[in-house]
Amino acid sequence: MAAVPEEDWGRAVKANDRTYNSQFQYADNYIKTSKYNLLTFLPINLLEQFLRIANFYFLMLLILQFIDVISSLNPVTTALPLLFVLTVSAVKDGIDDYKRHKSDGIVNNRTAGILDSQDGKRDLVDTRWRNVTVGDIIKLKNNDFVTADILVLSSSEPHSVVYVETAELDGETNLKVKQALPETSPLGEDLDKLGNFNGEVKCEAPNNRLDRYEGTLIWGEEKFALNNDQLLLRGCRIRNTQWCYGIVIFAGKDTKLMQNSGKSKFKRTSLDKLMNKLVISIFVLLLVICLICSICCSVWEYTYGTDFQVYLPWDQKNGAIIATFNFFSYIIVLNTLVPISLYVTVELIRLFQSFWINWDVKMYYDEKDCTAKARTTTLNEELGQIQYVFSDKTGTLTQNMMTFNKCSISGKKFGELKNKAGEIVTVDEMWKYKDTPKVDFSKNKWYEESFDFYDETLKNGVDNGDRQTWLFFRLLALCHTVMAEHGDDGSLTYQAQSPDEAALVGAARNFGFTFKSRTPTTITIDVQGREDTYELLQILDFNNVRKRMSVIVRQNNRIKLFCKGADNVVFERLGEASVFLQDVTQEHLNDFANEGLRTLVLAMRDIKDEEYNEWNLRYHEASTALKDREEKVCALQEEIEKDMLLLGATAIEDKLQDGVPQTIENLIKGNIKVWVLTGDKQETAINIGYSCRLLTDQFNEVFVINQTEEEDVKQIVYDTLDKICDTMGIKNKMRCDEDDIVDEDDDEEDDKKNLEQLASIYSFAIVITGASLVHALQADIEQIFLEAACFCKTIICCRVTPLQKAQVVNLVKKYKKAVTLAIGDGANDVSMIKAAHIGVGISGQEGMQAVLASDFSFGQFRFLERLLLVHGRWSYVRMSKFLSYFFYKNFAFTLSHFWFAFYCGFSAMAVYDQWFITLYNIVFTSLPVIALGIFDQDVNEDMCIRFPALYKPGQKNEYFNYWVFTKSVVAGTVTSLTLFFVCYGTFLDVVNPDGTPAGSQTTFGCVLATMLVLVVNFKMAMDTAYWTVFNHVCIWLSIISYWIVVFIMYSDLMYEFFFAIFTFVGSARVMCTMPTFWFSMPLVCVILLMPVAGKRAIAMDVAPTLAEKVRILQQQEAIQAKEDKDNVVELKAFKRTDDEGSINGKVTKKDKPRGHKDSIREDGISRRRPQSAGSGYAFSHQEGFGRMITSGTIRDSQRRKKGREKNGTASSTERRKSSANSRDTDSGRGSALKDEELIV
Repeated sequence: MAAVPEEDWGRAVKANDRTYNSQFQYADNYIKTSKYNLLTFLPINLLEQFLRIANFYFLMLLILQFIDVISSLNPVTTALPLLFVLTVSAVKDGIDDYKRHKSDGIVNNRTAGILDSQDGKRDLVDTRWRNVTVGDIIKLKNNDFVTADILVLSSSEPHSVVYVETAELDGETNLKVKQALPETSPLGEDLDKLGNFNGEVKCEAPNNRLDRYEGTLIWGEEKFALNNDQLLLRGCRIRNTQWCYGIVIFAGKDTKLMQNSGKSKFKRTSLDKLMNKLVISIFVLLLVICLICSICCSVWEYTYGTDFQVYLPWDQKNGAIIATFNFFSYIIVLNTLVPISLYVTVELIRLFQSFWINWDVKMYYDEKDCTAKARTTTLNEELGQIQYVFSDKTGTLTQNMMTFNKCSISGKKFGELKNKAGEIVTVDEMWKYKDTPKVDFSKNKWYEESFDFYDETLKNGVDNGDRQTWLFFRLLALCHTVMAEHGDDGSLTYQAQSPDEAALVGAARNFGFTFKSRTPTTITIDVQGREDTYELLQILDFNNVRKRMSVIVRQNNRIKLFCKGADNVVFERLGEASVFLQDVTQEHLNDFANEGLRTLVLAMRDIKDEEYNEWNLRYHEASTALKDREEKVCALQEEIEKDMLLLGATAIEDKLQDGVPQTIENLIKGNIKVWVLTGDKQETAINIGYSCRLLTDQFNEVFVINQTEEEDVKQIVYDTLDKICDTMGIKNKMRCDEDDIVDEDDDEEDDKKNLEQLASIYSFAIVITGASLVHALQADIEQIFLEAACFCKTIICCRVTPLQKAQVVNLVKKYKKAVTLAIGDGANDVSMIKAAHIGVGISGQEGMQAVLASDFSFGQFRFLERLLLVHGRWSYVRMSKFLSYFFYKNFAFTLSHFWFAFYCGFSAMAVYDQWFITLYNIVFTSLPVIALGIFDQDVNEDMCIRFPALYKPGQKNEYFNYWVFTKSVVAGTVTSLTLFFVCYGTFLDVVNPDGTPAGSQTTFGCVLATMLVLVVNFKMAMDTAYWTVFNHVCIWLSIISYWIVVFIMYSDLMYEFFFAIFTFVGSARVMCTMPTFWFSMPLVCVILLMPVAGKRAIAMDVAPTLAEKVRILQQQEAIQAKEDKDNVVELKAFKRTDDEGSINGKVTKKDKPRGHKDSIREDGISRRRPQSAGSGYAFSHQEGFGRMITSGTIRDSQRRKKGREKNGTASSTERRKSSANSRDTDSGRGSALKDEELIV
């Protein structure tokens, strides 16, 4: 048979035919994730490092230093710092690559049994994974890792089911089910049959879609459809299956696991980008200074050069050439303006900042044993600059633990909770009526004690045999993909793909309609003690597009279709007989959504045998099509799901997580805008918005955009922006004509301040549906929509797809210079998480996909408050102070060479000893600034939470920007200027007792270096707001180490052995014998540091910042707490027995005045929302298990449950009671006060 070109089919694979498969040159199964080997490590790693502009600059500098004509410094002064940076980076890269090598070796050398034929004998040969090829028949055993992407042919389990764990793919530890085709199952483990198997698989080309696989098996004269249910993916692990056989379809780099292992987009913080620009600016400044020195050198040589031939002999007689050489010489001398250690130090500080997040016990979620984790170390300070938070709702704001709460059946509503007076109360008020009797389900053998329901009328309808009620619960017991497991003790547990399904099937179970088991062709339920078995004909599974699922079953020769789904989807497919009932049910849906419940609509239809047989034939053809399979299958599903009869609706409660309202309220007070992007219905989203305090009664207006036509959406978006602008009394710039446009630059800052003031006065919100969002995100209107949205405090996007979530995030990133954060817990949030500047994953009920794609992760939404307001703010403040001080100390150090140039004939002579130049940034000043970046706190963590307004400066880049950098440069310049000329002036005319000059160039350099080290370290001490042992050790140890080093380096002994290296011999000793030095040292410190201290004191008294006010309050509260503790007087000599006989040994002064903090705290609790009408839907947001069920994948197995327990992977969805509603207050949290309200 001629080979089929791969480009026509994507991939063609023949079993047991390596010759045929080799012509396509498919990838082998060897995996390589490492970058280097022993020979290539050094050259490739050095090349990568020198691609960084800073490293390349210093390499060029080092080369220049080897040219004697232009270098006045030993090359070691540059080589040591450069070597240190390169070594640290190389060691880190080497360790990472060694781990990759080790991992690759382990994986490639695993063994698997490959079917081999030798001399006509079939046998299994142990083969290393790297030698496995496409088309091989392979055997896998229990607990084996899957070798490649393998098409299952048979297994030890009934119906050829294979259980796999996919933790390495998506982080989920619950078992997934795969299944071979019924036609290949008889192959079993018969090696002769397997060896004679000559089937050919034609399928799609390698891709990265884990949830999809399409292909066709051609065996003999027949074709069989293949899908993802038959494919075992590399990275999975076989569980609870003794053995299975399969054919290798994709190997090595073509496997879906490797296709998904591409490099993630590298994220850089705004400070990183600013830092790179500043380094370039410093380099330009360096060139300017060098050019000035070069020109001055040329003038000086022309004017005075002939008079100084003894000291500065001419190597070249041309002044221009000498000046050119001096230009490069000054680049060498002044190279420390561009800090080589900056990037390494920044990464070290970020690493420790990540540790603080990982080690924070207050972000530990004990219920799931889940700690906070910084999955990246490069974005910490960005957490302190967030302006927009994009959040999913289900599982992120809510618990995603569902309970069956209410329902509507044939136009009658059930589940209302009534008090003893017969009055209906809301779900939120249920806790007040604990004495309300629950419905008694104890007569039901399968009832669950944890199931609570309070409406006896629904139970009576079941007991009285009401036909519609029975159909309602039969649908819940049949229309699902839940798996049943029976324990040794006779217990029955369910494993569901979503909490919604578990709640619905559990509700049916408690009302007497118990789902018990299934096979590929049957479903068995227990109806009021009688077992009913239905023939399962088809499962039309759920996905994000359909938003519904259906089952087609047969019993007593009658075929029925049962369907459940979102209200708008099911209502479109109802017959005329349900028109009146639809209106009543819609009212009930609105009532349910008004209470924040998630809703689902149920419907059914009878199907004639002839209609089903004709449809089923076409459905089979569509499911085996190679091209456009999904479209054809979807069209046929639409065809059968029509003219349905409405049965009713369900309402499920999904409670808010603890602390969500308080967290959102505090984030909003910190000027963080929270946008909720959810797939729920509009009214449900609105009511959750009120519950979360995203929406309050104080809002001026909540705009709802739910139009479906493009022109209507455009008009309402324009009208919304106009109304907002009119209410705020500002001009709508998006509506301005050309004649109305004025010079915006004149009053841009004033306009920004005015808008901030107006935003604090007016509150707006926009609620927009996914259908409207499609048009609002078009190029001609997206800016209008964004402008209106940015005037609002809250945006809620409902009924949106995962792609739309990412589009909304990208819209803000595109037009707003703002840092964004996306947070979610499910696979449908991954695109949004990856699109934002920072992605946060919550370990929730929907798997680990969001966590694996995130930059930070934790267990509950409430921890976002601490991540941003505490860790994020601290990281930003620390990094800002670090950068300011780093540039300050480098300019203070380096520019002394420039001032010295005017006294050395611009000869590029260094004022410092070359070893001091080398050690300045490595030893004498590095540790204090690192300690500052790791430990500093301007205010403590409690104050960060109590006063969210402290977060605002980070959003505006107030702590580090071009102006702050300029001030640091100016401060460094002034410091160097003061140091140089004070030292120069004090030592100018100093003489020894014998009349000889006391000073020399080496002594002057030593004095200057000593005062520099003292001043910059004392300045560091002044900038430190939070003192720890480490800060003390680093600052004082740096000063002490300087004295030790200079006395050793400048000693006679060192000079005798290294006379050409340590040339400042005796300078330290001479310096210390000079009274002038001891006088000038405190003088310089006073001149440079006292003005700084005075300025800060005046500023704090006249115009203190909010952080300074809070710090003073923090100190006052600490003093007050200490006084309160001291006011407890121990009465050791006197004991009084009260009436109860207890002995009191302490007396507390109760007349002490209240602390100041009690007089300034606000309540900060928003009023509850009024009831509003609306509805919502609840359903799983992932594709279901339908195909696996119909083919025998899902079955109840007592033995499988034992195996899971043995392997530690048992998964049970026994429902429990949801926790109480989120608390209204948090201990230790106060409200955030505005600047003018904080009186200290």
